[in-house]
Amino acid sequence: MSMKRSGSVSIARVLGAGLLAALAASLPAKLHAQSADLVLCDRVAADPTDPDKPADVKGTAAIAPSDVALAIKYCKIAAPSSRRALFQLGRAYAANQQIKEAIAAYRKAADKGSSAAMAELGVLFANGTGVPKDEAQSQQWLQRAAAAGNPRAAVTLADTAGATPADPVQARALLEQAAAANSAEAQFQLGVMYAEGTGGPKDAAAARALFEKAAAQGHAQALDWLGAFTLSGRGGPQDTKAAKAYYEQAAALGNEDAKAALDRLKCSWNIKDRRGNVVGHLCF
Repeated sequence: MSMKRSGSVSIARVLGAGLLAALAASLPAKLHAQSADLVLCDRVAADPTDPDKPADVKGTAAIAPSDVALAIKYCKIAAPSSRRALFQLGRAYAANQQIKEAIAAYRKAADKGSSAAMAELGVLFANGTGVPKDEAQSQQWLQRAAAAGNPRAAVTLADTAGATPADPVQARALLEQAAAANSAEAQFQLGVMYAEGTGGPKDAAAARALFEKAAAQGHAQALDWLGAFTLSGRGGPQDTKAAKAYYEQAAALGNEDAKAALDRLKCSWNIKDRRGNVVGHLCF
């Protein structure tokens, strides 16, 4: 199959003209300017953290096994004209355990300016996956990606900096950059640094605002911390009902600390003796 054929022709041969017409009719109008192959590549292989990803594409943290073959097929067709598709082709190869091909695709995408591909290469070199472990190269790739505005790279670098207490200021600066790019993990981690005064002054109100932003994206730990701040009135108004709701959301996502907090709320009334000592609790 010629790599220069249009997305419509290539997909029609596989799916049939009728199904293609139905697919085309279901796509947002602004996506018709893109090839159908790129649209399908995005649907099955987009990375939620990729700054190149269109805002209306949700992305997937891991490509579903049933979608790997489709991802390789359509991303490979779209790759010559899209660095995003080239990066996503690398993800598809990696999901198919074709690490050599994945790295080659990541390198090509990085050469075209894909910060997501740079970040992925940084992680691969850090872990020694498919390449010899090389911390220096890992840091170079991650720094390039962070400088290009990639939030995942900034969070990863902050984790590395945070492991060395001598440089929490750098970690805070990196997280601020990633949080501004709407990374939920960066917002949570930066909120913790503001709450604890790590790498700069304490700021409970700023910490709570960051937890709210991360919580709105379904970040379980941020929901738990936001519940604690709201329950105690730290950094903003005290509201037991709202705190309970945050804890419930975090618990539903599997957060054990939030589950424990809900149990404590059930038994929040203290029973005291005549001297004021707590001798028991009332549970509701």
